[in-house]
Amino acid sequence: MTAPPPAKPEDEQPKDAAKNEKGKDAKGKPLTEEEKKKLEEEEELSEEDKQLREELEMLVERLKESNTDLHKPTLETLRTLIRTSTSSMTAVPKPLKFLRPHYQTVVDVYQKWPDGDNKRFLADILSVLSMSFSEDGKRESLRYRFKGSSESAGSWGHEYVRHLALELIGEYSAFDEADTVEKTDALLDKEDILKLALELVPFLLKHNAEADAVDLLVELEALVHLPQFVDKDTYSRVCLYLLSCVQFVSPPDDIECLTTAHTIYRHQEKHTQALQVSMRMQDQQMIQEDFNNCPDLLMKKQLAFLLARQQLSIETEDEEIQEILNNSRLSEHFLALGRDLNVMEPKAPEDIYKTHLEGNRSTVGGGNVDSAKQNLAATFVNAFVNAGFGSDKLMTATEDGSWIYKNKDHGMMSAAASLGAILLWDVETGLTQIDKYLYSQEDHIKAGALLAIGLVNAGVRNESDPALALLSEYVDNTNSGLRIAAIVALGIAYAGTGREDVGELLSPLVGDYKLSMEISSLATLSLGLIFVGQMNGDIISAAMHTLMGDREDADLKDPYAIYMGLGLALLHLGKQSQADATLAALEVMGNSLAKTILVLVDTCAYAGTGNVLSIQRMLHYCNDHIDPEKENDRFQAFAVIGIALIAMGEDIGTEMALRSFNHLMHYGEPVIRRAVPLALGLLCASNPLVHVLDVLSKYSHDNDQDVSTNAIFAMGLVGAGTNNARLAQMLRQLAAYYQTEANHLFVVRIAQGLVHLGKGTLTLNPFHSNRTLLSPVAVAGLMVNLVAFTDTKNLIFARGHYLLYHLIISAYPRLLMTLDEQLKPFPVTVRVGQAVDVVGQAGRPKTITGFQTHSTPVLLAYTERAELASEEWLSLASVLEGFVILKKNPEWEEEEADGAGK
Repeated sequence: MTAPPPAKPEDEQPKDAAKNEKGKDAKGKPLTEEEKKKLEEEEELSEEDKQLREELEMLVERLKESNTDLHKPTLETLRTLIRTSTSSMTAVPKPLKFLRPHYQTVVDVYQKWPDGDNKRFLADILSVLSMSFSEDGKRESLRYRFKGSSESAGSWGHEYVRHLALELIGEYSAFDEADTVEKTDALLDKEDILKLALELVPFLLKHNAEADAVDLLVELEALVHLPQFVDKDTYSRVCLYLLSCVQFVSPPDDIECLTTAHTIYRHQEKHTQALQVSMRMQDQQMIQEDFNNCPDLLMKKQLAFLLARQQLSIETEDEEIQEILNNSRLSEHFLALGRDLNVMEPKAPEDIYKTHLEGNRSTVGGGNVDSAKQNLAATFVNAFVNAGFGSDKLMTATEDGSWIYKNKDHGMMSAAASLGAILLWDVETGLTQIDKYLYSQEDHIKAGALLAIGLVNAGVRNESDPALALLSEYVDNTNSGLRIAAIVALGIAYAGTGREDVGELLSPLVGDYKLSMEISSLATLSLGLIFVGQMNGDIISAAMHTLMGDREDADLKDPYAIYMGLGLALLHLGKQSQADATLAALEVMGNSLAKTILVLVDTCAYAGTGNVLSIQRMLHYCNDHIDPEKENDRFQAFAVIGIALIAMGEDIGTEMALRSFNHLMHYGEPVIRRAVPLALGLLCASNPLVHVLDVLSKYSHDNDQDVSTNAIFAMGLVGAGTNNARLAQMLRQLAAYYQTEANHLFVVRIAQGLVHLGKGTLTLNPFHSNRTLLSPVAVAGLMVNLVAFTDTKNLIFARGHYLLYHLIISAYPRLLMTLDEQLKPFPVTVRVGQAVDVVGQAGRPKTITGFQTHSTPVLLAYTERAELASEEWLSLASVLEGFVILKKNPEWEEEEADGAGK
């Protein structure tokens, strides 16, 4: 056994061997924190990394040397090492990491160097290093960038460009936050900021960072410069992002986003998208230009279909285009859809009620007590279910109209009017069938026939203008019933047309204080429908004068007086801040209706905008605790409905509104609780969300009768035109539950009729074109009914039940019908699935999920979207919805020829 070697003296021990005791150096002294960190890093570094670190340290040392010949090659090497470094997205690149301890050294070197190319070169490198090492808020990267050479920022990589963009936004904010130019801590002036921003935008667009490019220009208030950088490859993603921003930016940035998107679409010759944006802005001149500047006749026809859906009219010489704009063939296409879906067979109310499924129905106490009311309900159900199909089992089945006589008094009016809904859009046939009732000896039936004339013309225009010709002579009739029917019918027939001649006919009735408040108010409502969202100054001033002083206080307490306010509000629909003058006048008005109308105008002005400040104002109104005996508290009901009106169409706003309604239902005053179901109905019209149906089902059994009736009606709105089986079952159970309550049962029947609206082919939802466009006419029709349900005792359950027919102007086929170049129905295969939000997503994501393949025509639910199944045909519309013209894809023919050749 050999002896162990003698121990070496302590100072001869190898340095690394002495590190056996953790946290101590060779001599056993404790390490400082910095030394510990360095030691750990060294242990982790690979040989390659150690070599890189040493090289970088050597380069920094060279920069400190006085020999200036070494500086240029040193900087070149540093640049190469920084640029070629690769790392994961989550880690700092190695060269930047190893240069961290030397950052201050390089800054000191920069300050000592004289001006020249080398100093500018070093400024470029410092600008990149500052990205990781400078203090927050100092914007060092930007400072050195402007002192450096004018080399492209993009050459340093994507992360550097994004960092510069953030610092530019911070720099611009420094100007805005400063009271004066002297006080600002900004390093640059606004021109320099914009110049650099415009250098970064092309790089961002080219590298799939469209959202960053748009955000940068929005923050710098320079969005006007964006169109010059957008090309055919980037326009769709840029515009999609711009349009999605509209909901989240404050005015006037929202309008600027829309205008910029419109300009880009015009540059790229995307006519349908450009027109959709101008319709969204409600800019009549822009709409006219988009339509007139379209060079392709077939594309012009597609634009006409879009305008007809929004019920906008434009003057044109082309007869075929005029026919599309007039919706003349809507009835023909709708019936073709009915035949395709095999739903032409007329349905009787009993087919909807399915009373045999309602359980044991007792006839005691409520059996035949109010059969007239149930006949009236059957009239409405029959009208809603068979709407647009031209035949039914109650009205058109018999020549003598015997069903009408099964109704009493005003019920006869609604029964006769139901003919207009059944024959909806079919003006020629409709007027022939309605005509005989105009000669009835019974005034109520005659009034109903007038209303039917308005309904049959709703949403369609005819060259001979039969509605105006037939109805105008009754506007000054001495019989108030006929007069009211004619006034209401004109509003329905010409809703959204902005017809000056109809306006001149009705305007004198608004301010005539000798007339009953009912006639003046309904005249204002009809004018509001005709000029919806058009800010007609003459009508606004006439209505304001009437409200401010021409009427007695007793008149303003009339149940119909609120419709004067609604008519006024509809004139401001979607006009946002343009309604401020009217709101200011209403604020100083001292009568009992003033605050209620102010809330109505305010909510209509911001309808569908998702404006957070407006929603907060409405919630603020709901805070007040008012004694209804001393003060009119009805404005709170409209504040609740207003929250839904403003928030609808925007997903986050809708979600927040639903939460707010839950709180209001728990803690609100009775007037607020009664309005919550109505607001839910508006928020989810024709969109039967399961959790909303559950909530409404719970409210439909509420102790407060107004809450329960409103909840039942809201269930009808939410399921309108969907044939939702679960909802139909709920309503059957409610019919059994409320069989002895005449009013409740009446509303249950109305809701059942709405669920099967147009046998499941129509929708009441005012949004269309992928939920981007809001139809003002559809909103107006819904609002008339919601206002009526805030006072059911005096309106719906009295003689105002005919107001329910305003829902007909909100109804539109929820179809996709493809047409060939001759505008004939042309079946093709399409995929229909749930719409997916693809804003800002990378690559080319799928726009629908869980799709099924169908042949057109097809029905689309509120949340569904369609796309063509093959590339054989090209769609002229950007959104497959409504009526879409197709043309053959020329590239498809080439591919087929190539395939045949092979």
